Amino acid sequence: MSKKIGILVGSLRKDSFTRLVAKEVAKLFPDNVSVEFVEIGHLPFFNQDFEDPATSPEAHTAFRKQIEGLDGFVFATPEYNRSYTPAMKNALDIASRPYGESKWNGKPFAIISVSPGAIGGFGANHHLRQVLAFLNMVPVQQPEAYISSVMDLIEDGKLKQDTLAFLQNVVDALVSKL
Repeated sequence: MSKKIGILVGSLRKDSFTRLVAKEVAKLFPDNVSVEFVEIGHLPFFNQDFEDPATSPEAHTAFRKQIEGLDGFVFATPEYNRSYTPAMKNALDIASRPYGESKWNGKPFAIISVSPGAIGGFGANHHLRQVLAFLNMVPVQQPEAYISSVMDLIEDGKLKQDTLAFLQNVVDALVSKL
């Protein structure tokens, strides 16, 4: 049976380093795993008034349904001020509600944090991991993926082979949890 992985990219910038890394990661999954990018930039900000299906924006309803239909996730995030992005937090909150009906519950995930800096988005990675633990998701513990000095890992618009080999290990660990 084919499994479905959703990739959420925290950066909304069209040509972001994080999106480039996520696109390269998407190519690493085996043929029996389908991959889809889950867009989050269009989602209205979470508001508890939107929990009632009668008042929920269509974008929230469609997003929750999309998340519910996926078996696991890759969260690709840049680091903004030692944390992950507001767009990612908004998406997590939307699909975690109404209370007791989280669409994230029990699903495996891997985090790949991306940064031009030396510590590879360590703060973003761990803040995001903390929220995902609360949402009762199942983490890929090893290998941890902190992609630092990302500009040095790109050649001709693609990631270098040694970086892809490392990311293959992350993908394989996630697939083993499906």
